[in-house]
Amino acid sequence: MLIIAHRGARSTHPENTLVAIQAAMDMGAKAIEIDVHEHDGQLWVFHDKWLNRTTDHIGKLSWLSAEKLKQVKVAKTEAIPTLIEVLRQIDGKCALNIELKGINNHDLLYQHLHFALEVCHFQLEQLIVSSFNHDWLKQLKEEQPQWLIGALSASKGIDKSLFAKTLGATSINLDLDIIDEDYVRHAKQLELSVYVYTVNQPEDWQWLNEIGVDGVFCDCPAQAIEYYPQPPHFVWQ
Repeated sequence: MLIIAHRGARSTHPENTLVAIQAAMDMGAKAIEIDVHEHDGQLWVFHDKWLNRTTDHIGKLSWLSAEKLKQVKVAKTEAIPTLIEVLRQIDGKCALNIELKGINNHDLLYQHLHFALEVCHFQLEQLIVSSFNHDWLKQLKEEQPQWLIGALSASKGIDKSLFAKTLGATSINLDLDIIDEDYVRHAKQLELSVYVYTVNQPEDWQWLNEIGVDGVFCDCPAQAIEYYPQPPHFVWQ
């Protein structure tokens, strides 16, 4: 079962920062998940709309210029990285799940994805774009269908996994609170991979592995990798 480092090694390092991402790679993670907001011509690796929870500033990320955002500190020590900085740091050494939290200009995203392939030594299959906003995923797949997408959901609708298949998704990424064996079975029938968030307890890892889940988003990757040794190389499929 794949262990995906959720916002990097979040349990031990400031989330969505370069140090958290490096720590996850050093721990042996073969896939990392990050969150991205578009603002002021950049894609910022940050989870919330508001800066309050994790930084030394108060207010919305979108209230500050790019110049001001570079001065913000996460956990009092780390800068908010751009997606370019994260791509350069990973440099194709592991797979990357880019979750879209806020975006207006898809062309900017495409420029970053091509940069990952052309400059940062990623393979196409090492990159996947996910979101709860399925309109964004639909637009991406219509405009540049070569990119892999993962459909996020925190509910089990009457169509189960069909919405993800309709979008052309490679995976369905599901909340731990709504996952069950029936949901996994249906996704597998549609040839979708199943990843579950956010899973930090060994008992949950064991159960999810038993029902056929392909991977989990985890805040404590080092601990999880002790239970589930990772392959030398991973691509989304």
